Amino acid sequence: MELAHSLLLNEEALAHITEAKRAVFIFEWLRFLDKVLVAANKVDVKEKQKKLVEQLTGLISSSPGPPTRKLLAKNLAVLYSIGDTFTVFQTLDKCNDIIKSKDDTPAYLPTKLAAVACVGAFYERMGRMLGSSFPETINNLLKALKSAESQGRGEILLSLQKVLSGLGGAAASCHRDIYKNARSLLTDRSMAVRCAVAKCLLELQNEAVFIWTTELENVATLCFKALEGSTYGVRVAVSTLLGTAMATALMPKQATVMRQIVKRATLEEVLELMATGFLRGGSGFLKSGGEMLKGASVSREVRVGVTQAYVVFVTALGGQWLERNFAVFLSHLLELVAHPRATQTHVEAVYSRRCVSFALRATVGGLLGEKAQIAAAKEICLAISKQMRAVEAVVNDTSSENRAGAGDVSASQHVMVCALKELGSLVQSLSATASPLIQEPSVGFLETVTSVLLHPSMAARLSAAWCLRSVAVALPYQLTPLLERCAECINNLKNSPEAVSGYSFAMAALLGGVYQCPLGIPHSKGKMVVSIAEDLLRSAAQNSRLSLQRTQAGWLLLGALMTLGPSLVRYHLPKMLLLWRNVFPRSQKELEAEKARGDSFTWQVMLEGRAGALCAMRSFVAHCPELLTEDVIRRLMTPIECAMTMMSHVPALIKVHGAHLKASAAMVRLRLYDILALLPPKTYEGSFNALLRELVAEFTLTDNSANTTTSLLRSLCHYDDSVLMGSWLQETDHKSIEDQLQPNSASGSGALEHDPSSIYLRVPVGEAVPGPLPLGVSVIDASVALFGVVFPHVSFKHRLQMLDHFAECIKQAKGVRQQAVQLNIFTAVLSALKGLAENKSSLGPEEVRKSALALVMGALDNPNPILRCAAGEALGRMAQVVGEASFIARMAQHSFDKLKSARDVVSRTGHSLALGCLHRYVGGIGSGQHLKTSVSILLALAQDATCHEVQTWALHSLALIVDSSGPMYRGYVEPTLSLVLTLLLTVPPSHTEVHQCLGRCLGALITTVGPELQGNSGTISTIRSSCLVGCAIMQDHSDSLVQAAAISCLQQLHMFAPRHVNLSSLVPTLCVHLCSSHLLLRRAAVACLRQLAQREAAEVCEYAMSLARRAGDGKENTTINLNITETGLEGVLFGMLDRETDRKLCSDIHDTLGHMLSSLAVEKLPHWLKLCKDVLAATTEVGGTVTSDGRRKEEDEDSEKKDEMDDDIMFTSLGQDDKSKPSVAPRWVTRVFAADCLCRIINLCENADKVHFDLAAARIAKTKNPAGDFLVLHLCDLIRMAFMAATDHSNQLRMAGLQALEDIIKKFATVPEPEFPGHVILEQYQANVGAALRPAFSADTPSDITAKACQVCSAWIGSGVVSDLNDLRRVHNLLVSSLDKVQAGKGQSSQLYSESATTMEKLAVLKAWAEVFVVAMNIKKESQSRTACEEDEEEEERDEDVLPPDSLMTLVEPELPSLSRLWLAVLRDYALLTLPAEFSSQLPPEGGAFYTPETIDMARLHYRNSWAPILHAEALWLSSTSFGTVEETAESKSGPIKGPVVTPAPSKNAEDLVKDKLHLLLGISIEFLCFPRAEEPIEDVMSCLRALCTLLDSPSARTHIAEDQLLAVELLNVLHRLLLTRDPPSVQLQVIAVVQKSIHAAQEHLERMKSNKTEFNQEQVSVLGEGGETGELLPGKSLVFAAMELLVFILVRHLPQLKEKDSDDVRPSICLNLSDDSSRLVAATVTALAELPSLCSPAGSMTILPTILFLITGVLRETAVKTSDNSVPVPVSAALQGIKIILSSPAAAARHQKNQTHWSSLIRSSLATILEDSQPGSSVDEVSLLTAITLFLLSASSELVGVSVLQKGCIDRFRHGLNSSDPWTQARCYQLLLSVFQHSCRSLSVPYIHTLAPVLVEKLKAIEHRRPSTPAELQAVQEGVKVLESLVAMGEDQHRVQLLALLVPTLVSYLLDDTAFSSASVSSKGLHEFALQNLMHIGPLYPDAFKTVIGAAPELKIRLESAIRSRQANSKAKATSRQSQQSVQATPTIKLKTSFF
Repeated sequence: MELAHSLLLNEEALAHITEAKRAVFIFEWLRFLDKVLVAANKVDVKEKQKKLVEQLTGLISSSPGPPTRKLLAKNLAVLYSIGDTFTVFQTLDKCNDIIKSKDDTPAYLPTKLAAVACVGAFYERMGRMLGSSFPETINNLLKALKSAESQGRGEILLSLQKVLSGLGGAAASCHRDIYKNARSLLTDRSMAVRCAVAKCLLELQNEAVFIWTTELENVATLCFKALEGSTYGVRVAVSTLLGTAMATALMPKQATVMRQIVKRATLEEVLELMATGFLRGGSGFLKSGGEMLKGASVSREVRVGVTQAYVVFVTALGGQWLERNFAVFLSHLLELVAHPRATQTHVEAVYSRRCVSFALRATVGGLLGEKAQIAAAKEICLAISKQMRAVEAVVNDTSSENRAGAGDVSASQHVMVCALKELGSLVQSLSATASPLIQEPSVGFLETVTSVLLHPSMAARLSAAWCLRSVAVALPYQLTPLLERCAECINNLKNSPEAVSGYSFAMAALLGGVYQCPLGIPHSKGKMVVSIAEDLLRSAAQNSRLSLQRTQAGWLLLGALMTLGPSLVRYHLPKMLLLWRNVFPRSQKELEAEKARGDSFTWQVMLEGRAGALCAMRSFVAHCPELLTEDVIRRLMTPIECAMTMMSHVPALIKVHGAHLKASAAMVRLRLYDILALLPPKTYEGSFNALLRELVAEFTLTDNSANTTTSLLRSLCHYDDSVLMGSWLQETDHKSIEDQLQPNSASGSGALEHDPSSIYLRVPVGEAVPGPLPLGVSVIDASVALFGVVFPHVSFKHRLQMLDHFAECIKQAKGVRQQAVQLNIFTAVLSALKGLAENKSSLGPEEVRKSALALVMGALDNPNPILRCAAGEALGRMAQVVGEASFIARMAQHSFDKLKSARDVVSRTGHSLALGCLHRYVGGIGSGQHLKTSVSILLALAQDATCHEVQTWALHSLALIVDSSGPMYRGYVEPTLSLVLTLLLTVPPSHTEVHQCLGRCLGALITTVGPELQGNSGTISTIRSSCLVGCAIMQDHSDSLVQAAAISCLQQLHMFAPRHVNLSSLVPTLCVHLCSSHLLLRRAAVACLRQLAQREAAEVCEYAMSLARRAGDGKENTTINLNITETGLEGVLFGMLDRETDRKLCSDIHDTLGHMLSSLAVEKLPHWLKLCKDVLAATTEVGGTVTSDGRRKEEDEDSEKKDEMDDDIMFTSLGQDDKSKPSVAPRWVTRVFAADCLCRIINLCENADKVHFDLAAARIAKTKNPAGDFLVLHLCDLIRMAFMAATDHSNQLRMAGLQALEDIIKKFATVPEPEFPGHVILEQYQANVGAALRPAFSADTPSDITAKACQVCSAWIGSGVVSDLNDLRRVHNLLVSSLDKVQAGKGQSSQLYSESATTMEKLAVLKAWAEVFVVAMNIKKESQSRTACEEDEEEEERDEDVLPPDSLMTLVEPELPSLSRLWLAVLRDYALLTLPAEFSSQLPPEGGAFYTPETIDMARLHYRNSWAPILHAEALWLSSTSFGTVEETAESKSGPIKGPVVTPAPSKNAEDLVKDKLHLLLGISIEFLCFPRAEEPIEDVMSCLRALCTLLDSPSARTHIAEDQLLAVELLNVLHRLLLTRDPPSVQLQVIAVVQKSIHAAQEHLERMKSNKTEFNQEQVSVLGEGGETGELLPGKSLVFAAMELLVFILVRHLPQLKEKDSDDVRPSICLNLSDDSSRLVAATVTALAELPSLCSPAGSMTILPTILFLITGVLRETAVKTSDNSVPVPVSAALQGIKIILSSPAAAARHQKNQTHWSSLIRSSLATILEDSQPGSSVDEVSLLTAITLFLLSASSELVGVSVLQKGCIDRFRHGLNSSDPWTQARCYQLLLSVFQHSCRSLSVPYIHTLAPVLVEKLKAIEHRRPSTPAELQAVQEGVKVLESLVAMGEDQHRVQLLALLVPTLVSYLLDDTAFSSASVSSKGLHEFALQNLMHIGPLYPDAFKTVIGAAPELKIRLESAIRSRQANSKAKATSRQSQQSVQATPTIKLKTSFF
């Protein structure tokens, strides 16, 4: 393939390759040429142009295939437009000659087509450059057109289209000829030709004025004719032509109008023309009026096509036109559906309604913005009320003219249905944005809709009910009032049949909508519905005029009630069971008696009643599965069995009472089948026989004269087979009207009136309104579905009987009926096989299989393709169910034989599919042995060019086989691939199905090769390039399904071999497809973008922008309507979210944007923020359309003129610029998504870089790199966006806005404002935050928003941003007002939502208060600890703005007494609700303080969200008021507080009350910490731990916990377990804090016990504590053991080296650096460990000390690392402190004799360990270990005296320290030595003095020659001198002279003479000063000895005196300054942070 990549065709390479590959080689060369010509250098091209033209024109006559000729033509045209155009006319003539040629043989056809294609391409590319040659060319083409066959006709027409587009207005002279020749072909046999003509005429109408003036009527008639018998593609093309022509007629393009005077059509004329097609179809106006009388109905294809044309028409005119002319358009459409021609039969009427609804939905829903939609809704309201008035006039007029009016009433029902359906859809899509529409009194929206509930027609009443349901779902606050209103009306208008029926429909619909309203309805409304329903059922018999309606209404309401779910139904179940039992006769005898009596009306009522009862049961079973206990099922079975028995009597009744009972009887059957399908088949095993008889009779049409077919066959066949059945139409934008054209009965004729119960059921996914099919079809569907459920449970004997019966039925029936019966039977068989497969049961013995096989095989050669599909599917499923190799082999062999011999299309297609299905269901392994044969046969069939149907089916089966065989297919990949390529290059493009199947094959092959595609071997790269060529061919195909297949193949390739997919060409293609009119293509494009964006988001966006730039440069062909602007692809995707309704597509767009956001948002921050801002800022206030700022100004100026402007001027610019069709403003759903994106951006920035949240740093970074950008710089925008969202109409958007606001507050609360130190950056936005929150607390706000707002409030108050008390009060008042609501108790006057919503709101308020209180307490605590430090500082210096520390407290204080009660009540509730299910009987029957028993399940969730902060707050409150004892006394004075307070039993004393509260809090905490679910937020865990800490701060709680040791042990065990699952450091630190406090509590308890015991007996006291006499600690009972377990766990997690066995040679010398958190943790752990021995008895402490000392010395070893600033790491100081505590503990003091030796050996071992760890040369910090050694020497001197080994070790370490080169180490070493020398135990200190003092003196002597140069060195000398001084002081008088003789000369040697002094360094001067000062201090201390020493050496005296003199000589001023210096100098600069001694 690489050889093909050259500018000229490589002819020798071409000669060397095989014939088969030549076409591919040529195509690959043309592809290369296509890319390279545009980019190449013009000079190079011109050089080789001659040769190139030769090669290319040579290819024309080499019979190129369709894709090749397309590329060839394009390349030739491009070559001429880039290079010289001299020879272009020669080439053109050559092509014309070929076209004129008389050779009609099929072999010459490709050459002719290639020439035609070239001509088209030339004119398209060069247009008027080709000058006057066009008339000849056009005539040539038109001549050829007359004699061409279909492929040629299509190609010529497309060429003509290109010629026209290239020449534009220049070709005017030929326009008429083209029109005359082309128009007749609009009704061509070939559908591809019809499409081509439509496209050609569409191009023509751009310039040819006559098409939309004089010829407009003829064009319309032609289009209507073209639509008859059309396919989907033709409908799309023709409706585009028709719609565009009509739009142009109404508003011509400016250019054409200027050229000639045109008579413009009026809107009425245009609409009238369109209506003719809709109502009369292709017959037109020319035929005689006789047609009208006969009432021949319009062909459905025409009606559907015209409907699409309406949409094209309005879309072409644009949104603003629709806004202005909506009233006319609406009334026109409603007149259509009211016309008797459109509604001749009921099914026709439903079809017409569907079409009108589609036209409305597609225009109003897509083109209008939210504001304009509200205006449209008002128009629809007006239309409805006008209709309703007319209807009321007819109904109330009882005079003789009534008959004439009756027709109007029945027509008006269809108008109502369409109008109400659109109204409902509008409101539902507007959601909460529609509230102004509902609330505006002048519109009277609700009045209008409810008035239709009294319409005489059921369809209209149901639609009104549905519209009300839409209102309630969009605006949940309307739900309860509407229900109450309907209930009231039912009670008031009990005697009007319409009212009973209409209002019960409305109530049922509203109840059905509750599940979409998360806030629900009050529980009492359920009771209300039950009582109304009961009342209706009871009173049904009283008045025969109303019996039927009341019965139906009663049961409908009960069925709807069931949708509210088990929590509500549970309460009414006993009553329901009773009602159900009473509807049916109790016994067989009653049943018999019943038959004998009653007239036809009673029977009708009875049947309706029973159907209603069964329907309610079905609803119960479907919606309340939790309530279906064995017992309930048993009680349900009684009426159900009775209904089954009754079924057998019904035929007799119908004979007696007349056929009008048939419908009611069918309804009973439908309901019965429905409920049985939901129950487990075991429950009705006994009735199988009778039931199966009924079911089989039902779908074999035994008693049914109509040939009704089921609608389930498609859904039971495999989704992938849609290409064979044509049901991919389900996936188009026109699905809702295209359904009408599907072949099975009543397809697409769903309507509410067919089954009123659907009004409360959930709507199937993807449908706007439920559309149950007509009763006849529904019953058959239900019987088929139930057959599938029952069949697996039936005995083999019965299975055989049924299968034989099926064969018999098919034989008996003839013609159309046979087809119908067969379809139904096959659907049932498929349903049964599917049931068997799901149940994993087998089909049965041989004879059953045989019978089934015969049935299936018989259908494989049925002429009906759908049946063949079903048969293939059934065969595959049978193979799956039987699962025996021999059986599969037999089936496969049968098909092989058939395919080898058969020549007819039908059996070849059927059996090839059979092979595919076998492989699909048995998989590669099961059918491996047939693989070779199957593949070879199918490859042969796929090459059968004579019959494209066979090719399609064979290729489809091949794709199935490739898919299911997986890696086993690897051997056949090459031959299959080459076949696929060959076919792609040769099959005519009009056979789109073949190309679609080729696409499927290619995709399956790519998957089979899989990741191998990355390889570089020869075969792999051949496979890969073949795949790429295949994709390229399909990408260029004209059919959008084939293009979609190409995209998904490329997507697969990109997944396996991303490097080989060229994104630079793929991404622009995808972007173009985003604007395609085909849903499937848009879906494929977005799905592919989603995958690309996951890996390479940046490249994708870049390539999309480059496409936009190219379009801007205008180089490219600008026909692409791309709307990529500076917002890039992201902007386009956001825009699509407003237009698209397909769920899959929208979710993919969300994902794609999400991936782009994650990859790019941080780098391109301003771009993404602007995107979100533009979407959010598009308010709905400005018209219905987005207006950019520039346009907005113009609009304001123009608005006055607009009113006077004439339409002519207004729209003359149509088509030239897009400004007249502004895009729609982002809808609320998109805005919610944008707000979510905002939150994601904030999170992404947080993870990316902390600079985003630091204004000072961000500004610095920005100056360094102006291109960078940081979130904090956009804070103003963030706040603004959150504010806009939080104050919107739409509730969902308000939630998202509040969430964003909360995120912003949490993330930015602490960011300081660099310009105003001490202030934070958010302070300036206080007003915005307050304003955003205020609306959320208004009375009419839904609970969920108020709850969210409370959260934001607490975050805002707690963030500490607000410094002014008054500002704080504003937000605080919002919370206060909510608290009053909470205290109002349960009985609130007007409830709109369910009780659980109230629970949610109240708990949110209490949670917010709790959070605020916690923050207030923290501030108070901090300020107290701060004031403790600052007591001595001045008060006046305080800043005025700073809040006094307890100001927040002053706000919270007044509410605390009531709050604490409420909190306690919440915690009590929560504790009860968390009880396991088996304790449910203990729950209080009347509910808790904040929940009602009915809403308990929902309430649990709300409690779970809010208990943790409340627990923390309550704990804080209780410990601050010492468990409420203070509060109780205060309360008795202040009087009671209102609110839901659970009063404690008065008998309990204060002690017990404290205990109760403590156990409640502890219980909740421990229960939660035992099993914190993974999804529980970490904040809850933290709150819980903090609450425990707080509890342990309170003395009374500590006492309780310490007294009950098991409680403390359990707590520690739970915490240990928590650490195993949760490991953020914050949690661990908090756990340690709890552990430490538990230890302290136990210590206090032990102290108390000891002090109580002292008066008795010293002996007893000494054995108190854990471990007693023996020292044994029991796991599970011992607190010390539990604590050790937990602490060791933490230590080992952070210092894993502690576990390793110590062996010197292995120990790594490097120490790890712990993070800050870990250091703090280790330190806290060590501190806790050191305290444990104090809890034990002496024996107990000896048990644990070895472990503790081992751990502490280990920590010391691992963490004592030298730091650069010589600071002591936290763990080290903790370890040293721990050693000190242990050594000086009472256990050490009160040592018993028996423990003495043990203790000594422990101490010695520990010291030995430390000595070993501190060996010189290790990287350990010497100072820390010397400190530890010193600690041991000082605290445990008695154990260590005289142990020479240890003594030697210690001395070595000190000596090493003294000789250290680091002055800091030396200084510390001197300090430590000093403390050892001064130790009271002389026997310890003397050896050290003897050994180390000489070393010290030597070191000090040496200083004279190496004077200190740094402060640290000076410090070391000073410390050394101090040691020497103290030795002098310790010496006895008689030795003092000798000692001074060492000290004084050394000090004098440090003095400098004057000259040296002035030039000395600072440190050197310091030493001089220090020495002088010390000498002057020593002199007076020891006068005699001093004199002796000085006297002995005169030079000393001289130096000293001169120093003193020069000092005195200095001035007084200096003296004073020096004094202050000296005082500083005298104190050493090193101070340990913690003093260990």
